[in-house]
Amino acid sequence: MAESNQRELDIHDDEFIEVGDFSAIPVSTASPPEIDSAAQDHGASAPPMQTDQSNPSGMSSPSLSEKPLLNLSIVPVNIRRVTPRSHTPNFFTPLGSPIRRAIQLTKFDPQDAWLPITESRNGNAYYAAFHSLCSGIGIPALVLPVSFTVLGWTWGIISLTVAFIWQLYTLWLLVKLHESKETGMRYSRYLQLFSSTFGDKMKNIFAVFPIYYLSGGTCCALIIVGGSSMKLFYEILCGHECTSKPLTTVEWYLVFTCAAVVLSQLPNLNSIAGVSLIGAITAIGYCTIMWLVAVTEGRLDGVSYDPKKENSNTAMIFSILNSLGIIAFAFKGHNLTLEIQATMPSSDKKPSHVPMWRGVKIAYFIIALCLFPLAIGGYWAYGHLIPPNGGMLTAIYQYHGRDTSKFILALTSLFIVVNAVSSFQIFGMPMFDDMESKYITRFNKPCPWWLRSISRAMFGFGCFFIAVAIPFLGSFAGLIGGIAIPITFAYPCFLWLKIKKPEKFSFMWLLNWTLGLLGTALSVILIAAGIYVVIDTGIQVSFFKPQ
Repeated sequence: MAESNQRELDIHDDEFIEVGDFSAIPVSTASPPEIDSAAQDHGASAPPMQTDQSNPSGMSSPSLSEKPLLNLSIVPVNIRRVTPRSHTPNFFTPLGSPIRRAIQLTKFDPQDAWLPITESRNGNAYYAAFHSLCSGIGIPALVLPVSFTVLGWTWGIISLTVAFIWQLYTLWLLVKLHESKETGMRYSRYLQLFSSTFGDKMKNIFAVFPIYYLSGGTCCALIIVGGSSMKLFYEILCGHECTSKPLTTVEWYLVFTCAAVVLSQLPNLNSIAGVSLIGAITAIGYCTIMWLVAVTEGRLDGVSYDPKKENSNTAMIFSILNSLGIIAFAFKGHNLTLEIQATMPSSDKKPSHVPMWRGVKIAYFIIALCLFPLAIGGYWAYGHLIPPNGGMLTAIYQYHGRDTSKFILALTSLFIVVNAVSSFQIFGMPMFDDMESKYITRFNKPCPWWLRSISRAMFGFGCFFIAVAIPFLGSFAGLIGGIAIPITFAYPCFLWLKIKKPEKFSFMWLLNWTLGLLGTALSVILIAAGIYVVIDTGIQVSFFKPQ
């Protein structure tokens, strides 16, 4: 009998344990965290799971005893040591912790392997940099010089610097929160982390709308920007001598949407890494072209750097708040951080936060090299003469349309179009993931390719319909953007406090409470400022009449 038990306890690299409907999971040969010292002296290590409740030893892992999945009994027995070889599936990456060393079966959703965000887990630091760059630079950055017209040189640069450091810190928090050593789980989506931390009710109230707005709303805005830039690109190339009948604005929106829908058929987030690289290069390109043209052409006549004054104190306060909002809106992509990190493999020796943070540092160093020259150079060249609508994009064509070569103007428009098409893919991916998850949850099988194609096409043309039907949606950008501000500046701090539970009145406790409350207050103030602007300036309602 002893010899039979000894043979059963021999662990080999190709032995697996099957539990319920879970995929085959390799058994670790690492030693349990708590065993008898005598057993340690003889080189004992953890055997496979024992289901016999009559085990005389009565020993169990304290780490697993708290888990509802298993009730393991561990018997310290002399077995030969075998170097383990990992057969772990890409979507199952347990973390280094006492739980894993006690033969951890991590709680995970096997359906993740069927969803576009987590379907492929072979990403790396380069992919993270590509995705972060593509999602982190956008059209809102072109309006940064407008905020300086109210804040002035000193407060404008200070506000931009503080906002950049603040959002980089909250980004670091999200990267660290992706993996939990306590539960052995990977939180691959922002809403998943928020729901796991604060519950479904709080998620539905505070997180669902901002996350969906930052995905779906951004895609609608990209259709407007991309379609308009396509029209401008055609007009620059064709010129006034062109005799062909040009397309209408709606038709240009449709051309852009068709291109975005075709590209959206790429299956998962890792598969669009090349697309994100192209989007990042073009974003860097048009930002650099704009501030270089502005600086090389020199300051306009009559430029003033005195902060603008309003007629009343109330109007002045809301102008300052609006300027702070412009700076805050320039930083985006936090709603995609966990999703990007979810495409990476993770293990106890190589956790995913290491390559992710390396890629983020590279990406945001380049982002800083784009945003700061754009804001400072644009304000130096145009001062208070910079157009409030469109910022640098409008100023280039308005002030330098005649003395700048057509090639530079056309190249700038082309870069904006390509960046918009590329950004559509990464911002639309959480929506694709959500749509497919509903099918998978209901039928417990992967979404077929034809249904995936139809659903993504419906999403793309749904955004097109909104862009055409409600062209004045941009008038609510400040109001809706204020609601989304906590995703970047507040929620990561509260998530860290709830999950990590730092010591009361410690540095991290004070820092995160301060930033979290300030971010929440900023959101409330910007929402109030957005309502004031809508009431004060009014909205020109024109359904199905895009300009």
